[in-house]
Amino acid sequence: MSVDDPQAAASQGQALAVSPWILAGLAAYHVAANVVTHFHKAAGAGVFMLGIAIFGRTLLSLLDRYLVQTWRAIDDEATAERAAEPAAETFDYRPLLVLTTSAVVLTLIEYFGARYVYMGWIRERVAGLRHHRYYLLSTYAYWSGFRCCAYIAIPWLVLRLLRGLRLRDCGLSTRGVVKHLHVYGLLYLIILPPLVMASFTAPFQRTYPFYKLASRSWSDFLLWEALYGVQFVALEIFFRGFMLHPLKRSLGTHAIFAAALPYCMFHYNKPIAEVLGAAVAGIVLGTLSLRTRSIWCGAMIHISVAVTMDSLSLFHKAGYPGNPRYIG
Repeated sequence: MSVDDPQAAASQGQALAVSPWILAGLAAYHVAANVVTHFHKAAGAGVFMLGIAIFGRTLLSLLDRYLVQTWRAIDDEATAERAAEPAAETFDYRPLLVLTTSAVVLTLIEYFGARYVYMGWIRERVAGLRHHRYYLLSTYAYWSGFRCCAYIAIPWLVLRLLRGLRLRDCGLSTRGVVKHLHVYGLLYLIILPPLVMASFTAPFQRTYPFYKLASRSWSDFLLWEALYGVQFVALEIFFRGFMLHPLKRSLGTHAIFAAALPYCMFHYNKPIAEVLGAAVAGIVLGTLSLRTRSIWCGAMIHISVAVTMDSLSLFHKAGYPGNPRYIG
């Protein structure tokens, strides 16, 4: 948004009107609320509600600055793009093609991308591989590889059918990434306190890392995180790239919510807090992807959070990968 834009100027004024001391108090309250919730969930819910009452105006100001005003700017851009199209092109086939392809991709992942599919194939054809040191890791290599192919290869083939649109136009640009890094750093700091608190719980430590031998050695840990990270990049390309950017012209900001819905449902096998968090993350990361025209900062925060979760869990259970005193 340009500073010459009245809406942008008003928004910027609202942001500057929030005192640094108030922001510091909000951050401290956020950390304290997570600590209280860790020890007593009911009390924590009360503390969060009290925080909303105390910092309500500040939160509304920040939401207006970083979301509502951004949505208006995105809608303005979409309107301009539609106005620039030839009058004869009244039907936009992009939503039809993108959303249908997305349904196919997610269905293929659900039925053929699971580790048990690979394990069944190995059991029938290469049974001896089950005794290999890295057999369990190979199941996750299949899991990660299938997702990368489904998330990237299929959309790439489909986009070749769309005139004037390429996969690299779907948020793969790196221009302006550095300028927006502070926003993602702020998001990471917001997420960190609840992650640290959750890491002390038994369900968290049982769940993460998914690869249960990640604590065996540094090689296991680093190979697993590489597989984990690659599929997160592919996931961002799909949900915050392919499912968003081709829909912007027709749907404007509604494309964000169209992509956030399946992204939330994709987490249905996770704890409910993570599922609800995915709904919020889908909206925030989708907004930033359309505004910055890039998925890379979203991929970085996704990977950073995932590695943090695995590292915190291992810290509580093993101390560090390869710790000889740890018996997994």
